Amino acid sequence: MSADRATHELVATALREDLGSGDVTAETVVPEDATGRATITQKAPGVLYGLDVAAEVFRQAGAGELRGDAVEGEWREGVPAEVAHAEGRARGLLAAERTALNLLSHLSGVATLTARFVREVEGSGARILDTRKTTPGLRALEKAAVAAGGGTNHRMGLFDAILIKENHAALAGGVGEAVRRAREAQPELPVEVECRDLDEVRQGAAAGADRLLLDNMPPTELRQAVLAAREIDQASELEASGGVTLGNVAEIAATGVDFVSVGALTHSAPALDLSMILAI
Repeated sequence: MSADRATHELVATALREDLGSGDVTAETVVPEDATGRATITQKAPGVLYGLDVAAEVFRQAGAGELRGDAVEGEWREGVPAEVAHAEGRARGLLAAERTALNLLSHLSGVATLTARFVREVEGSGARILDTRKTTPGLRALEKAAVAAGGGTNHRMGLFDAILIKENHAALAGGVGEAVRRAREAQPELPVEVECRDLDEVRQGAAAGADRLLLDNMPPTELRQAVLAAREIDQASELEASGGVTLGNVAEIAATGVDFVSVGALTHSAPALDLSMILAI
């Protein structure tokens, strides 16, 4: 399914959820022929992202075209700031309001939290990765928001890269054997393996994994893991994961890892404060 089609269906589902059989409040108190001008305002510092999907909400709600007046993907400190406008049927504008703001606030929140993490690791050489801990149905949009905030997208799903986790390795007979099986079965796909200790790090590197996922290791052990892996294969990529916060990500990045994956980017990002005011 194309991205445009997927967005169209997502918005249609969201509007059905909110509108049901109709907006009884607007139909009761707002004249059918009334028109208005809606202004969306960013009220907190952060990174705006999601104007395209918000515009799709306005179109489907019969509210006219939403015009973005701000650059997405850039940190905005000077707030409040008007970021988008639309003119059209007042009932349509009201119908679009909450669904558009829900999506725009959430995606902007993901981009904003990502930008905060990226800022914390500047100069370390490490990149911030997202995960599959996403909202069902919103993965593509949330990952796009991560990229807008300066992060790097990990695999999209279970289909586009091999990531051998603890349970996979146990069922395969160990880290090294799991990597070897993956290499033999899918030689064209990148192979990453989760490692819980230095012994598994050495097994994964020796078996030829493209990337080693260093799971829940403290900084001292992360440094040892980086050295151990690169003694075997200088090309080994190292990813730290587990318990990463804004308070400790700089220390983790300074251990020499190439990536730090952060599930919180998508599963715990606070919504960016945005509002819509309608003028008649």
